[in-house]
Amino acid sequence: MFNFKIHKTQIQNLNFSSYIAKRYLFSKKSHNIINIISGISIAGVTIGTMALIVALSVFNGFENLVTKLFNSFNPDFKITIKEGKTFNSYDIPADSIRKIPGVAYYTEVVEEDVLLKYKSKQDIVTVKGVSKDFKKMTTIDSMMVDGDFILKSGEINYAVLGYGIAYKLGISLNDFKNPIYVYVPRRTQKIPLLNPEKSFNLRTIYPSGIFSIQQDFDYKYMIVPLSFARDLLEYKKEVTAVEIGLRPDANMNKVQNKIQKLVGDKYYVKNRFQQQKLLFKIMKSEKLAVYLILTFILLIAAFNIIGSLSMLILDKKKDISVLRSMGANNKLIKKIFFTEGLMISLSGAILGLILGLIICLIQQKYGIVPLTSGENSFIIKAYPVHIKIMDFVYVLITVFLIGVGSAWYPVKQISKKYM
Repeated sequence: MFNFKIHKTQIQNLNFSSYIAKRYLFSKKSHNIINIISGISIAGVTIGTMALIVALSVFNGFENLVTKLFNSFNPDFKITIKEGKTFNSYDIPADSIRKIPGVAYYTEVVEEDVLLKYKSKQDIVTVKGVSKDFKKMTTIDSMMVDGDFILKSGEINYAVLGYGIAYKLGISLNDFKNPIYVYVPRRTQKIPLLNPEKSFNLRTIYPSGIFSIQQDFDYKYMIVPLSFARDLLEYKKEVTAVEIGLRPDANMNKVQNKIQKLVGDKYYVKNRFQQQKLLFKIMKSEKLAVYLILTFILLIAAFNIIGSLSMLILDKKKDISVLRSMGANNKLIKKIFFTEGLMISLSGAILGLILGLIICLIQQKYGIVPLTSGENSFIIKAYPVHIKIMDFVYVLITVFLIGVGSAWYPVKQISKKYM
């Protein structure tokens, strides 16, 4: 029962329902089980909200990590032809592209699958011939695990290998007696039946460094000078792609549109995300799946709110009668219990957001949860975390909507005899 006086003017006050709901939430009920269920309801929403924030932040961390790794190799924009494999480099208005505000680097690229032979071991890899701007455009020199990123010294050509290729072939940078043999089928001559060895172009090259970025790159690419790749493949001015790097302050969308207008509909102009469209699409789908799963868990936790509110309504039948006798209408009475349901949800949501933020900050700074048990089994030792404000907004909205549904259902069921 109430231990305070209520006037009709107070009942009409907008804060009255919140005041009564707050007293119901924190005061002792006639049945202790209601307090227990209310506490369980808040705890369930808190844990669910905290799990959502932590999970989304970890996915953001992995997305940033993958983006950083791919950005160390992939350019800001890549121009490729829609039909065919190669095109003449003179067909691209290089000077006009370089003059676009925001464009910093312009690199011609030739890629082709080749056969490598080192001593008695062989492997099929992709040779990537690049011009001199490639090193400046990417951050691949920061990904070197052995040697240096040197493609040319005077007239001597060198190769920079992915770690996976070097491991499979057992390549040593200190072995100056055994070069890497590079084989590729001839393009301009017929294959002699009596001497099939002459059907391949053969060149030799020494390694200068080994990089390690990500498995897709480490086991696939050998980077060489553009002139070496063209000589090997019997190209003159052909390229398979043109890669473009931007200044940090450049507007990507504007630059992309300008480049597309210059090159025409004959070519693709893809940004970083379009170059790895499938990968980023999978990551977004996984993040959405985790969000939906944890939201479903929150929905299950919301049943505790329905149970707690239903029992409270039964427990406060006398209070409802008193409020009715003092002039409270049905709308106000329902608003009191509806407000309490929202308070339970929002209390859990705020606690969950705070705890989730604390856990993310601790993981960010100290890395208390390791990614793997091995010391050198991955690029990073602990789960990456990146906090986004919009994740907090989305989670808060989600919990609020669940709270509205959880509070609305039992309040709607208040029978007329309680009124």
